Amino acid sequence: MACRDKRDLLIKCAATTLNSKLISHQKNFFAPIVVDAVLSLDEDLALDMIGVKKVPGGSLEDSFLVRGVAFKKTFSYAGFEQQPKKFTAPKICLLNVELELKSEKENAEIRLEDPAQYQSIVDAEWNIIYEKLDKITASGAKVVLSRLAIGDLATQYFSDRGIFCAGRVPDDDMRRVARATGASVQTSIFNLTSDVIGTCGVFEEVQLGDERYNIFSECPEAKTTTIVLRGGAEQFIAETERSIHDAIMIVRRAVKSSRIVPGGGAIEMQLSKFLRMHARTIYGKAQLIINAYAKALEVIPRQLSDNAGFDSTDILNRLRQKHTTGGDAGRWFGVDVNEEGICDAYAAFVWEPQVVKISALSAATEAACLVLSVDETIRNPQSEQPQGGGRGRGMGRGMGRGRGRGMPRRR
Repeated sequence: MACRDKRDLLIKCAATTLNSKLISHQKNFFAPIVVDAVLSLDEDLALDMIGVKKVPGGSLEDSFLVRGVAFKKTFSYAGFEQQPKKFTAPKICLLNVELELKSEKENAEIRLEDPAQYQSIVDAEWNIIYEKLDKITASGAKVVLSRLAIGDLATQYFSDRGIFCAGRVPDDDMRRVARATGASVQTSIFNLTSDVIGTCGVFEEVQLGDERYNIFSECPEAKTTTIVLRGGAEQFIAETERSIHDAIMIVRRAVKSSRIVPGGGAIEMQLSKFLRMHARTIYGKAQLIINAYAKALEVIPRQLSDNAGFDSTDILNRLRQKHTTGGDAGRWFGVDVNEEGICDAYAAFVWEPQVVKISALSAATEAACLVLSVDETIRNPQSEQPQGGGRGRGMGRGMGRGRGRGMPRRR
């Protein structure tokens, strides 16, 4: 299958997934974004290499796909304005090191015999941080990211030397950058060799909406993408993110396993027909079990019809007739929620991955077998006591009070 045809089929598959979501009216906009995000990954299709960033403001159509790692600009000290905002093929250094002067702890005490010694202590602290900054600069890195804080001194130091830096980068963004660029997060600056330094094709800081984002593109080690979602309210953007996640999972599964079955209850109706036909060839009680299984499969199209507000009995009768007399073409027919009837689910691009359907049927069958294999149950011992005992105690108390009321009162 040509790449173009494959992409078109996956877009239709993603659009079908979004049909039942809150963003169904924007399915033609988001479906290509989802497919391009999945197809941009490596062969393992790692889900954590697709980042989703939510930016309130604008409309849904303002959402877009970034072919690389993108994350929101972190807090920066004075001096970051002078830092370069774009590099081509830069060396990237990832740290888990704090690059700022620490304030003294409470109740800290230093005993000095000579006041001149105090300046030597201050100079030693400055020398330590400058040594760290010099070693980072000597590594040749042009982009420095750290999970911990990068203070104003280090920010200005890097700005003077044409180096971009960002501190307090979230862990998930650091992991994606590390996997994409080939860099390793270092807890010390004394081993910054070439094998722990990463690179990418282009790094730039750009304005996206009301926020600034750092973008790593053309990464050599692993392909990754970021979907930036826009919207008016945070709750709506969160629901959009969940819908996009479902579409991504379906497209990933379709890419990994090219075998599909028709949805809309079509495959369940076809299996039910075969089981009913097979049950006629079985002698004994096993026939009842097979017919019961066939009836259970029809719950799927029946529930789809009920959820859509249709007459499920009429829909099922039409599906049974179509699957029985429709020949090879009739086996694809399922519930049509758009036209309140039945349709060719395969032609309507209502598909389900075969592996998902097999897993669901296997799990349901195992659960039913487990229930049927239970021949004894454990009951609460209190419930096994005869109910007459409780009534007897009540009657005894009542009879006693009755006799008491009938006896003359003592004076």
